[in-house]
Amino acid sequence: MRIPLFDSLLRPVLDPVLGPAKQRIGIWLLNRTMRNGIDLRKLRFLPDAFTLPLRRDGLDPVPELVKAQADEPVKKLADLFGKGVWMVSGYDEAREVLAGGAEVWSNDLGQFVSQEGRSDEEQIGGLGMTDPPLHTALRRYLTPEFTMRRLARLQPGIEAIVEQRLDAMAEAGRDGRPVDMVEEFAFAVPFDVICDLLGLPVDDRARFLELGVARFDLTEGGAGAFGAAAHTREFLINAVREQRANPGDGLIGALLQEHGDELDDVTLGGIADGVFLGGYETSASMLALGAYLIATTPKAGEMLRSENAEQINQVVEELLRHLCVVQLAFLRFAKQDVVVGGVQIKEGDAVGVSLLAANRDPRLAPGLDEFDPSREPTRHLAFGWGMHRCVGAELARMELRTALRMLAERFPDLTMAADISELDFRKLSAVYGVEALPVLTGGDRVASGRA
Repeated sequence: MRIPLFDSLLRPVLDPVLGPAKQRIGIWLLNRTMRNGIDLRKLRFLPDAFTLPLRRDGLDPVPELVKAQADEPVKKLADLFGKGVWMVSGYDEAREVLAGGAEVWSNDLGQFVSQEGRSDEEQIGGLGMTDPPLHTALRRYLTPEFTMRRLARLQPGIEAIVEQRLDAMAEAGRDGRPVDMVEEFAFAVPFDVICDLLGLPVDDRARFLELGVARFDLTEGGAGAFGAAAHTREFLINAVREQRANPGDGLIGALLQEHGDELDDVTLGGIADGVFLGGYETSASMLALGAYLIATTPKAGEMLRSENAEQINQVVEELLRHLCVVQLAFLRFAKQDVVVGGVQIKEGDAVGVSLLAANRDPRLAPGLDEFDPSREPTRHLAFGWGMHRCVGAELARMELRTALRMLAERFPDLTMAADISELDFRKLSAVYGVEALPVLTGGDRVASGRA
């Protein structure tokens, strides 16, 4: 509970004094709570020291993160359970960590989450949190499904889904009424696309929106996120069970037909959960925040309407770099003493890579704090790097190019119906986003006969 008088009058004065003490107390309480063994499921809060890479000022990194990158691109945030917790924010240092081999780094988060007494739905897994050889085996099943040739078959379906959502926006915005981009467009498009990809019926959207956001919400530590994960995994494990007897025409059905003897329901449900998670919440946030930048940057809309594939790609790549909605790469745990950017990391220490900060590093290119749609694409880290790079990166690009191009064509006069200071951005979320984005469509090009 917050006390208004304290927040408005005393907090600015006392926080600089009490901040370090609060952090020490928070970490002490956390260590005490989990002294019988490390189990991130018990984590009910994040100590302030760990929240730095998850905080923003609107679309930008908070000043403390910018300063940390300039002064200490490899910065120790705190000690926890006798191990160091580090943040890497420099571009070169981030590439160094992300490209590191399995002999140096482990992504196995399961070692810090008790599996005892847990149901199949509550087990920890997924490509981003596993090491070779399991990671190699799981990725082998997915990689052929995400080649450009295989993905091309999805293009007509993506266009049809986007067209439906644009029609819904036009109806909602009739007579100049504000339209919530998150509800009408940004959430619905990737949800339908990923359900089509997996071969799932599109239903119960409101519940899945809640679960998707909860998967990345760290305001209650690990407890809420792991609980939400169990619900989506349960749904997808059940979907695998239903399709095993009668495979559908999506990814689940294809993997059952090709590898059904090798994959049990839990393993394939976990694979599907990773695809659903990676292709849903991240794309929804990109579409919403991308729409904001398009509505406030006329040049971006012009380039998307240009019918020039290179210009459209430039806009999308700059949006990916600048917004970088996946704020933090999956944690890496040092398997041996290692030096990163000239800084000694000890065996067992945890390292988080701030993808947002790395993508703004002036060493990568000048002027990266600004959104410039005409910028030549950089080698950004929005999809990660190395063996854990997002397997669905090309699908995400296809979806963004299609949805944002069609949005800019249909509503060329799209404007914001609220100032950025009025928007409710997510707090402490691994995937950054906005709860609602009110826009004015400015007229419907199709309805007016100008298409």
